[in-house]
Amino acid sequence: MVRPLPYCGSAPSPGELLSRFNLDPVLIACLVAICALQLLVLNRRGGFDVRRRQGLALTGWLTAAAAFLSPLCALSVALFSARVGQHMVLILVAAPLIAMGLPPAPARNHVWRLWGSSAAFFVALWYWHMPVPYDATFGSTWVYWAMHLTLFGSSIFLWRELLDHPAQQTAQVLAAGTMSFMQMGMLGAVLTLADRPMFEWHLITTYAWGLTPLQDEQLGGAIMWVPGIALFLWIGIRSLGYMWQSVERVRPA
Repeated sequence: MVRPLPYCGSAPSPGELLSRFNLDPVLIACLVAICALQLLVLNRRGGFDVRRRQGLALTGWLTAAAAFLSPLCALSVALFSARVGQHMVLILVAAPLIAMGLPPAPARNHVWRLWGSSAAFFVALWYWHMPVPYDATFGSTWVYWAMHLTLFGSSIFLWRELLDHPAQQTAQVLAAGTMSFMQMGMLGAVLTLADRPMFEWHLITTYAWGLTPLQDEQLGGAIMWVPGIALFLWIGIRSLGYMWQSVERVRPA
C-alpha cells in the first residue's frame, strides 16, 4: 500500500532538510492577510498602547510563519518530536504574542470565555496527540489544517483570557492556567514515560535521524512537558502581580 504524501512533503533526510522550505502561496497569503487584518483593527481602535500591541501581533505572526514555512514543517513528517516542537512554538510562543496583540477583551463574560477556551484547548491538545487522529494528519491536508486551526486557535483564545483579565478574577485565571499546565504536563508525561511507540506513521521515519521511534516519542513528550511549566508559572506570577498592583491602587494613603 502506497502512503499518501503529507502536506509538508515526504520525510526529509538530514542532508536535504535545509532546502525543504514550505512555500505554499495560499498559506503565505492567508498568514499575511490575517496579520494585516489584526494590525488594521488595532490601528482603527487606537489607544495609547496600539504600537506595542501591533509589535506583539507582528512578532507572533512572524513566529507562526516560521513554524509553518521553515524546514520544521518537513522535519515534522520525519519526527514526532519535531511535530511536537512545532506545536510548542505555536502554542507557547506565537499564540501568547498574538493574544497580547489583540484589542483589549471586554470584562463581561470573562469567566465563561476563560473556561470555554480552556476546555477547547484541552480537547484539541489531547485529541490531536492520540495515535489515530495524529496519524490521520499525514494522509489528508484537510485533517492537517483542522489540527492546526483547532489547536493554534484555541491556544490564542486561552492565552487572551489568561493574559488580559479583570484583577478580581485572578483566582479563576490561576485555576484555569494551572489546569491547562497540568493537563499538558500529564500528556507530556504519558509520552515521555511510554514503553512502546504509539504512532504508526513514525515507525520507519526516525532511523535516518539516529532515533528509534520510541526515543523520538519520548523526546517529543519531554519537549511538551518542560516548556509548559515555565510558561504557565510565568502566567501565575504575572496574574498575582497584576492583582497586587490593583490592591495597591485602592489602598488608602
